[in-house]
Amino acid sequence: MTFSELGLKPEILKSLDDLGFSTPTPIQEQAIPHLLGEESDFVGLAQTGTGKTAAFGLPMVSRINDKLNVTQGLIICPTRELCLQISEDMRTYAKYVNIRIESVYGGTDIRKQIQAIKKGTQIIVATPGRLVDLIQRKVVRLEEIEWVVLDEADEMLNMGFKEDIDKILDKTPDWKNVWLFSATMPKEVARIAKNYMENPLEVSIGHKNQTNENINHIYFVVKERDRYRALKRLIDFNPSIYGLVFCRTRRETASIADKLGKDGYNAEPLHGDLSQQQRDRVMERFRNRSLQILVATDVAARGIDVSDITHVINYNLPDDVENYTHRSGRTARAGKKGESLVLLNTREERKVKQIEKIIRTEFTRGFIPDPEQICEIQLMKLVDRVISTEVKEDDISKFAPLITREFDGFTKEEVIKHFISAEFNRFIDYYERAGDLNAKPEKGEASDKSRSNRRDRDTNKVRFFVSLGKKDKLNTGGMVRLICDATGLKSGAIGRIDIMGTFSFFEVDQEHEGLILDKLQGETYEGKKLRIEVTKTNHRSKKKQNHKAPHRKGRKR
Repeated sequence: MTFSELGLKPEILKSLDDLGFSTPTPIQEQAIPHLLGEESDFVGLAQTGTGKTAAFGLPMVSRINDKLNVTQGLIICPTRELCLQISEDMRTYAKYVNIRIESVYGGTDIRKQIQAIKKGTQIIVATPGRLVDLIQRKVVRLEEIEWVVLDEADEMLNMGFKEDIDKILDKTPDWKNVWLFSATMPKEVARIAKNYMENPLEVSIGHKNQTNENINHIYFVVKERDRYRALKRLIDFNPSIYGLVFCRTRRETASIADKLGKDGYNAEPLHGDLSQQQRDRVMERFRNRSLQILVATDVAARGIDVSDITHVINYNLPDDVENYTHRSGRTARAGKKGESLVLLNTREERKVKQIEKIIRTEFTRGFIPDPEQICEIQLMKLVDRVISTEVKEDDISKFAPLITREFDGFTKEEVIKHFISAEFNRFIDYYERAGDLNAKPEKGEASDKSRSNRRDRDTNKVRFFVSLGKKDKLNTGGMVRLICDATGLKSGAIGRIDIMGTFSFFEVDQEHEGLILDKLQGETYEGKKLRIEVTKTNHRSKKKQNHKAPHRKGRKR
């Protein structure tokens, strides 16, 4: 099905064409025709990042009467960030129709918002607290409201907006339609549906509270004293991470962000003690990717809609299981894949099984990477950055004789080692005496056959180097197809894949090492011949594995 088959106005379809949107997501496909054609209430349950804004925004924009200069549509959402995002999306949908859309939210000058509302607006996007304020000032009048959207309803109730929502809905006419969208359906949300909706159509994409199937959920068990060191290793093992680290409290959030900053990581906090100006600055840096890691509390991060987040790291599990769904839902948006990583101490493993039952998704037991693995991937990331760096011949040529003279007597290999070591030695020094951070499983876990099998799969991998990367138009999907087509293996046999600029890595089960070397060596991708070699075998059963070998070499350099 395409958007053109859903009954939207031609002007709306034109704006979707500009955006390059042609195929609706499942929630859009089921919601839009109903909301366009029926005068009824509606409940839409779908995971975060599945396109809910367009599911209610497109039909609302299509149904607004642009000849009437009164507020007809109201969208209520939990946070300023989400309010701004929805407003921007709605204006994009309404690009070719004459509709005024205004957003109102706390933490900014209310006078400007009052002036904008008084000019007339057909749609208001609002956070509950600021909207109640404007209603009490008699600036916003809701007597002509035809459609009320409660977006992220579960989050609004978790944030304590129940009374505000009651006040707002009490000011709207009885004949309005209420469209409620939520990722989960706790009792409080069901109560709103019962009190303010009449025979709503309920559409659920997947099971209630089910998490996004494109998210890989992995938990790691460490001793409590090693939690922060484990966090750093997960970040170091994913050098291209663009992620969120969730903490339980404001104090812990500030502390972890401060520690990461002092340890050289590009990280900043987001919590309730920050001023609105500070929040805006942090979010702007995170959105434009000048900030790599955002350390946040659950409340502060609600409503964050940022594309391409690769990882969500749960420094601690949330007290409320439903919050885990919201946390993990910040990655793998719009059909992309992502990882939700969880750090646990030895007393917390049982919590994972409880979450698995509620979100209907299985977690994988992971292992904190060892120093050798981290040094390898960080070293290759550095090499990739050096190879990919543009050489400005005109600017550097005048210094070339001086530089060359300084390296007289050095071999090519020695020059390379010195340049690499200048940046890489901090990893070598830090990890030189670092040990294994993985805690031993609790009694009884070994008898859990399914987890034991997953653990064996994860720890008996062979890691391969591939001579092609992003510059050769290789991506993760291409790598999987290349391996499967050449060897006949299923994708399930393939483990971690890291695509760098000029080369890549992938892992497969140890039993397929010979097959990979035999079938993949010399294969071509996009006309380029592929070179492949083994980098290491990940046998954790070798307890005497020497982690210090690369570090001795580093000091010798």
